[in-house]
Amino acid sequence: MMSAERRIALRVLEAGAIAVVIAAAPYKTFDLERFFVPKELVLSVTALVVTLLCVARAKRISISRADQLLALWLVLGVVSAVFATNWWLAGRAVAVSLGGAACFWCARTLARAGYSRALVAALALAGVVGAATALLQAYGVKSELVSLNRAPGGTFGNRNFMAHLCVITLPALLFSGLRAPSRASLARWCAGIALISGALILSRSRAAWLALVVGIVVLIVAGIIALRHRNGSLELSRLFVLCIAAGAGAGAALVIPNTLDWTSDSPYADTAHSIVNYKGGSGHGRLIQYGNSLKMTLRHPLLGVGPGNWSVVYPHFASENDPSIGRDGMTSNPWPSSDWVTFLSERGPVGLGLIGLAMLALLMDGLRGLNNGEDTEARLSAAVLLATLVVLVIVGTFDAVLLLPVPALVGWSLLGALAVSSRERGAIEMTALRRIAALVCVAALGGLVVTRSGAQLMAMSIYATSSKASVLERASAIDPGSYRIHARLAQLYLGRGDCKRSTVHASAAKRQFPSSPAARRLLASCGG
Repeated sequence: MMSAERRIALRVLEAGAIAVVIAAAPYKTFDLERFFVPKELVLSVTALVVTLLCVARAKRISISRADQLLALWLVLGVVSAVFATNWWLAGRAVAVSLGGAACFWCARTLARAGYSRALVAALALAGVVGAATALLQAYGVKSELVSLNRAPGGTFGNRNFMAHLCVITLPALLFSGLRAPSRASLARWCAGIALISGALILSRSRAAWLALVVGIVVLIVAGIIALRHRNGSLELSRLFVLCIAAGAGAGAALVIPNTLDWTSDSPYADTAHSIVNYKGGSGHGRLIQYGNSLKMTLRHPLLGVGPGNWSVVYPHFASENDPSIGRDGMTSNPWPSSDWVTFLSERGPVGLGLIGLAMLALLMDGLRGLNNGEDTEARLSAAVLLATLVVLVIVGTFDAVLLLPVPALVGWSLLGALAVSSRERGAIEMTALRRIAALVCVAALGGLVVTRSGAQLMAMSIYATSSKASVLERASAIDPGSYRIHARLAQLYLGRGDCKRSTVHASAAKRQFPSSPAARRLLASCGG
């Protein structure tokens, strides 16, 4: 019989997967931050509660090679964060990594307890919910919780981020449809896959489209191997029905009029033609960015510049007319357009190597799982693991994915739920004293992260509702790591001729982003 703690942990993780997709704030002044901060809060709360529940009755913790490498990667990230220029950003980045890893380990614990099917289905549903928010925006539903600049991003604020989740959850969606217990359930999964297919088409996300093609190829090949000896437990005729649903969703997205304002007469064909274009546009910009990020890594070869600190240091290495630099002299995005370039530049070659080896260990687990005796469902689960892993690697090559809270929760949880048969390399016997120590450490660290995210959200709310210096001072006290609030206060005090207070906040802004032209100008205006 499964413990009550495990069942509650399953429900919390399921609810967290949906909540992290929906979470957003209406504070438009903060652009993408109004999407990231609420989602980071949901990730932290989910990871904290689920970890406490899983540890509470644990008697033995199994450790695989992937677990060892992932733990080392997290430790290296914490060490790198200590030497980072901007500790506030470093803390946020480490918190996302810790939250994702915690969800991975808890998902695998729940899968081993017999909850794999329910968990994979809930995570697949999270992708459907994300696609639904994007489609609502694309077809004219207005809300303060979406961004008009990057439509149809839905509650992600960016169409690429929405498309990433859709393609990451697509293999799990097919898997859940194949295992549907009834025709009514199959019909619901068909509707879900139609929604995701339509959202992927409308997203025009090249990274997601490329990952979709490669992921499908991997899923077909691995599926053929996994199903070469079937025991009749799966109805493969359902696969044809699911494919028809996917095609219907994609076709509907192409023919039904939407409110998206594309500048091209043939936007979807243009996107398809430019998937691997690196000679112009954003593809060429990525090459410039990757090259300059490599220069950054060569200057910081041991620990990198620190988690979350790419945007702090990159302006020093940017080339002339670098598309990564905005008009304000700072980076347009807080991270480079690649998980792996980010890990290389922020955590060093060793950090990139550790996360790469952890992914390789999961890949080997999946390949071994394809030969899992007479258990057809377990072999097919391994095939879905391989496809999901490949999709994560591809979208992470061309965009920020595991750096963000939604893929960190859903993506890592999927890998954990599917990698049930990982080969054990060791185990930790959990005595009562060890359990208590673990619970105290998890509660303390998780509480700190949750408090920090909550404070950020509260400060954003205060900032968005008033322009008075006294109110903004309160927001700054709640979130001392906000560059935006410090810069705004410095500007307000400068306008009043109060150089003393202006210098305090301008100096704080410059400490967080030493290359900020705005912070330098504010200091220079008061003789700093």
